[in-house]
Amino acid sequence: MTLTLLMGLPLLGALALILVPPAKSKLVALLVASLALVWSIWLFLQFDLSNSQFQLVESSPWLPFLGLNYELGIDGLGLLMVGLNALLTWIAIYSARDDIERPRLFYSLMLLTSSVISGAFLAQNFLLFFLFYEACLIPLYLLINIWGGEKRSYAATKFLIYTALSGALVLISGFGLLWLGGAENFSYAALADTDLSLRLQVLLLIPLALGFGIKVPMVPLHTWLPDTYVAASTPVAILLGGVLAKLGTYGLLRFGLSLLPDGWAIIAPWLAVWAAITIIYCAFLAIVQRDIKRMVAYSSVSHMGYVLLGSAAANDLSLSGCIAQMVAHGLVLGILFNLVGVIETKVGSRDLDRLNGLMNPVRGLPFVSGALLLGAMSSAGIPGLVSFAAEFSVFLGSYRVFPWQALVGVVGTGLTAVYFVILLNRTCFGRLDNQRAYFPKVSFGEKAPALVLVVLIIVLGIQPNWLMRWTEPTVVQAIAVMPGAGQTLPSIGAVLLDDAPS
Repeated sequence: MTLTLLMGLPLLGALALILVPPAKSKLVALLVASLALVWSIWLFLQFDLSNSQFQLVESSPWLPFLGLNYELGIDGLGLLMVGLNALLTWIAIYSARDDIERPRLFYSLMLLTSSVISGAFLAQNFLLFFLFYEACLIPLYLLINIWGGEKRSYAATKFLIYTALSGALVLISGFGLLWLGGAENFSYAALADTDLSLRLQVLLLIPLALGFGIKVPMVPLHTWLPDTYVAASTPVAILLGGVLAKLGTYGLLRFGLSLLPDGWAIIAPWLAVWAAITIIYCAFLAIVQRDIKRMVAYSSVSHMGYVLLGSAAANDLSLSGCIAQMVAHGLVLGILFNLVGVIETKVGSRDLDRLNGLMNPVRGLPFVSGALLLGAMSSAGIPGLVSFAAEFSVFLGSYRVFPWQALVGVVGTGLTAVYFVILLNRTCFGRLDNQRAYFPKVSFGEKAPALVLVVLIIVLGIQPNWLMRWTEPTVVQAIAVMPGAGQTLPSIGAVLLDDAPS
């Protein structure tokens, strides 16, 4: 029941909020999120690093005639993801305004979202994963549509349509795995034992990659993300960018690379190109933005391209780096969205043309500016911060297989420095307007979420092994099923035309 409890705590908390007075709802939600975070930390203490199999497995029949059973398990990849989810849920709830409207409904939906996302990371049955994968759409749609900003209805509808399409494509691949592979049910173990031809693997990977590519998202499937992130309130944006996007890359690693390794090796060059295009294209889009929240949104898409690049290379170094990058991306995006929300609250604007001089120690927002500087430096891959080891591992591992795509990724880090220098130069430096620049002070309570993330960004940057060691058994298991390094592989065209051996 260990994993069920991790998933069930937020769900029970969401239901309990119905009975709580509105004035106490944030306190109760924060208490529930804290319990879930403590429980996830306990999972780290129980995890056996010498075991590459799924641990703490729970299994019981549910709807066997549909191939659906209640099966949960955790490995290094899932462990880091549920830990990230628990942390950012706490950060998001703490970051919410005290005067938010309809607080019981808001915090119930936040906890429900966290619960189903944890369920997706823990599910060891494809159909169970899909149910959790789709279940997060409704609470997030409501969170965006009710508490969002300008154009929230448009953004929420666009989010719902894109992510529903993502689910449909993923489900097509799942049914293909079951029927074409002859598996008895949707259990991960049963699907891993299927013996599919190379052509069928590639055909199943195409909709799978497109479906999860919408969730990540990758260019040109990314257009829902900037509108959604900008329209969402700060707590919801933290969950969307910090956790939800990881469902896409998690799905690619769990169900693409691990279940269809031979097909993955065939499409990997195309995935690497896709990643390189996403990195560069969205970096340039970030440079031209005037809204700092939209700039961070495009930065998020660009940096998720590093995860796909490492996944495509599929060697020990690149896979360790791409999983670490998923965590680093969540921490950095969490602090950036939190700080953008504080700036908007205190200054009343996110427009680069109206923001300046926030580093002023007397009348500005010096703590916010300093934390923003650290978040930007980490995003740019500065040594000693959490993103450096992750990005360096991705580039070094990817260069062995896809050299020019890896070099494009390195250029992407340079462009990251460009747009964050623009952001910092315009917001933090310059002279304050003497007529209106008397901003409210940032209280310690408002600083707390950023302080927690600052500590993690620095500590995990100085000691990256504290992050990357959890993934070693998972990476070894993934590499074991991949084709040999010296093996000559046919092109995707030859495979689809059935001119290649299966």
